[in-house]
Amino acid sequence: MEFETLTQDIDGVRTVVKAIGRGPAVLALHGAATLEGHEWARGLADRFRVYLPFHPGFGESGEAPHIAGMQDMVVHNLHLVKALGLDRPHLVGHSMGGWMAAEIAAVSGEQFGKLVLNAPAGLNHPDHPGADLGAVPPQELPGYLAHNVEVAARYFPGGSECPSVEDFVAARQKEGPALGNILKAHGFGHPNLGRWLSRIPNETLIVWGDKDRMLPASQAPIWEKNIPNALTLIIKEVGHFAMQEDPRTVTAIGDFLAG
Repeated sequence: MEFETLTQDIDGVRTVVKAIGRGPAVLALHGAATLEGHEWARGLADRFRVYLPFHPGFGESGEAPHIAGMQDMVVHNLHLVKALGLDRPHLVGHSMGGWMAAEIAAVSGEQFGKLVLNAPAGLNHPDHPGADLGAVPPQELPGYLAHNVEVAARYFPGGSECPSVEDFVAARQKEGPALGNILKAHGFGHPNLGRWLSRIPNETLIVWGDKDRMLPASQAPIWEKNIPNALTLIIKEVGHFAMQEDPRTVTAIGDFLAG
């Protein structure tokens, strides 16, 4: 089974969506970069139709210099759901995509089925800080993304999943400004996100690798406490890239969505 490429014009932004599988719809939102790709979604494709959009300015999607914060991304994705003709899709978000999914669910959760937050960013909790990426040497970044460093290393130059150094650099140069536009309002989160979580009506699964060095799993109980209908799944011996490190993570997400 191969990925299909769908293209939508969302408020003048060429938005590219990869899709795979058959079954109930799942909208899956990626994090602050696209280097790890979307192969993990094959683990859901036997039970679901998974839609994986590239955020504006990321991957194959067109640039959107008008983006001025996460709220623009919330509106963008609500328009995208309508354009794709999706009826109450499940919503899955990883890292920054988890923060994005949480904000979407807080304002418009009734339009979605179940919610999965995989190591979500956004809280910026002072007692459970995430990694200071500005202080992480580039050669150490794979160790912050995966407990098994070899898993993350394959997405970096010299790795089996990295097409070329030139492509890697070009992608990061494109995505850096797009990420900066999303973060320009409040950085990697919103000071009131914790207050908004109580509005999420969706049955929610919080997934976290217990060895996550990017965003600590110690945040998981805070998310679970503040979302009315939430439970937590901690995956042992994996890091921020839990879905890539242990395929059982994706199976567990599928079981939750299907249950």
